[in-house]
Amino acid sequence: MTIDLAVLPYRPCVGVMLVNGEGKVFVGQRIDAKEGDRWQMPQGGIDEGEDLHAAAFRELGEETGVGEKLATIIATTRDELFYDLPDNLLGKLWGGKYRGQRQHWVLMRFTGEDADVRLDAHDPPEFFEWKWLDPDALPEMIVPFKRRVYRAVLEEFRALI
Repeated sequence: MTIDLAVLPYRPCVGVMLVNGEGKVFVGQRIDAKEGDRWQMPQGGIDEGEDLHAAAFRELGEETGVGEKLATIIATTRDELFYDLPDNLLGKLWGGKYRGQRQHWVLMRFTGEDADVRLDAHDPPEFFEWKWLDPDALPEMIVPFKRRVYRAVLEEFRALI
């Protein structure tokens, strides 16, 4: 089946770069990874009519158990960042309705303790493992089709981390 990219929109999405007091970034290993490492920062769709910051806290809470009492918003990307799905995923993710994602990213400072991170906060969980990562190592840990976006997020937030 051939998919006409010209008619497929981008999925509205929010991503969260959660940074601890040491300047390390939260990454989670995706539970649905079928091959190799699939690390990413918390992210997900923005519901119809949902405020960007509300969506960011909702996604963060669902994927990490970290709520508004344990994180503070520092910044939001100036512009949306776009990525296209690779050919092998087109038509398989998000019911085949999107060609990729358009993302706003929110930088948050984590004010809790590591024990406050709960990957089981959502059923089913998004991640099965997590760690704090040096920001410069971030792009290479991420699936290749998202690396350009992660580099742009890191560049925009670097001075604030």
